[in-house]
Amino acid sequence: MAAKSFDVVVIGAGPGGYVAAIRAAQLGLSVAVVEREHLGGICLNWGCIPTKALLRSAEVFHLMHRAKEFGLKAEGIGYDLDAVVKRSRGVARQLTGGVGHLLKKNKVTVIMGAATIPARGKVSVRTDKGTEELTAPNIILATGARARELPGLEADGDLVWAYKHALQPPRMPKKLLVIGSGAIGIEFASFFNTLGADTTVVEVMERILPVEDAEISAFAKKQFEKQGMTIREKATVKQLDRAKGKVTAHIEQGGKTEKLEFDTVISAVGIVGNVEGLGLEELGVEIDRTHVVTDAFCRTGVEGLYAIGDVAGAPWLAHKASHEGVMVAEMIAGKDVHPVRPDSIAGCTYCHPQVASVGLTEAQAKDAGHDIKVGRFPFIGNGKAIALGEPEGMVKTVFDAKTGELLGAHMVGAEVTELIQGYVVGRELETTEAELMHTVFPHPTLSEMMHESVLDAWGRAIHF
Repeated sequence: MAAKSFDVVVIGAGPGGYVAAIRAAQLGLSVAVVEREHLGGICLNWGCIPTKALLRSAEVFHLMHRAKEFGLKAEGIGYDLDAVVKRSRGVARQLTGGVGHLLKKNKVTVIMGAATIPARGKVSVRTDKGTEELTAPNIILATGARARELPGLEADGDLVWAYKHALQPPRMPKKLLVIGSGAIGIEFASFFNTLGADTTVVEVMERILPVEDAEISAFAKKQFEKQGMTIREKATVKQLDRAKGKVTAHIEQGGKTEKLEFDTVISAVGIVGNVEGLGLEELGVEIDRTHVVTDAFCRTGVEGLYAIGDVAGAPWLAHKASHEGVMVAEMIAGKDVHPVRPDSIAGCTYCHPQVASVGLTEAQAKDAGHDIKVGRFPFIGNGKAIALGEPEGMVKTVFDAKTGELLGAHMVGAEVTELIQGYVVGRELETTEAELMHTVFPHPTLSEMMHESVLDAWGRAIHF
C-alpha cells in the first residue's frame, strides 16, 4: 500500500497533540494525528478533567455538611461512590467526543494505532487492520507520560492504586496511604479524605507540595491537618507488605522505621515520559531521564522532528502542552513565534483549599540574586471570602525591589486556580507594581486580595 503523505503528522492526541493538529490544519497544512488509545489523551480521560469532576462532588458534599452555617437545612447527607465516579466518567466522555468533533471539523485525518518513526519524515502506524505508512516533512511527538512505578510499590489495582484505579475506585478506602504530595497525590488525598477516609500522606521532600512557595505549603499543610489528614514529610515508604485486604507500609522517617497498616495505597510518585518503542534512539534523538531533549522552540535536533508537552519535560501541565502545540504548528507554517516561558506558566492544584502559583517562589527569587519586596494578604480581610464562608487562605506576591517586576505570585484558598490568571497576564505584559496598583479591581470580589497583596509589598495595604 502506498504511503499517505501529509505536511504534518502528530503522534499523540492529548492536549498537546490535538491542539497542534487543529492549529496546523487552520493554517492550511494537511495533517494526520495518530493516537493509540483515547482522543484527548490522559488529561481528558484519566487526568485533569475527571479528577476535577470528582473533586467537585467532594466539594459539594463538604458544603452540604456546612449547611447550618448558611442558614440551610440538609439532613441524612450521604454519597454514592459509584454515582460520583459515573458522573466523572460521563464528563470525560463528553469532552473526548468533543475532541473528535473538532478534529473532524478541521479536516484532520485521525488514525487510531501505535506509531513508530522508522526514518526521518516517515511514520509507521500499527492499526487493527494492519500497518499504515505515512510520510511528512514535519513530525510532532506528543506522546505524553505515565505514572512512575517504584520497585515494590507497583500498583495492582486492588490494594495499591495508580491514578487510573483511584479514578474508578473498586471501593471506598477506610484507611488510605497516599505516597507523594505533588498535585496528583494531594488531589486524591483531598477527595478521599473529604468523603471520610482516614488519610495519611507521605512526602520524601522536606515539605508537601514541594514545588510551591514554602509559606503556601505550610499554610496548606495546616488546613489539611485541620481536616484530619496525617502529613509525614521527609519520609520514605521503604516497602509494602500485601496481605488479604490490607497493606503494611514500612515508613522511614528521621532514622526510624515504623510499620503502619492501611487498606488502600495510592502511589503518586511522579511520571515518566512515553519514549519507548518509537525508534527515537535510532534516529539520534537525545533522551534524558525518559524525556526528549528539545530547544526553546521544541526542536529535537533531528530535522523536522519536534517534541511537545509531558514527553518533552517539565512543567508537566496540559496548558503548557497546548501552547507548545500552537507554537510548533505556527513555526512549521512559517509564522513568527515566541518560545513558551516555563516561568510564566501557572500551576494549579485543586485540593481543598486550592493552590495556585506562577513565577518564582520567595526562595528562588532570593537565590537568583534579586533584592525583593514581598506582599501578603489574607482571605480573612476580604469581604467576598467572608460572605462565601471561605475565610482561610492567602495571596502572596514577590517583586524585584529595584525594577518593580512581578517575579512570582502564590495563592492558597477558595477559587485561587481561577484568580492566578490575572498575575499570569500581568507577567506576560511585563507589568510592574505601579500598573497593578493603578488597576481598579471590582468589589466585592476575591480578586481584590490580589490588589491588596501588591499594595502590601510596598507597605500600602488598606484592609489589613
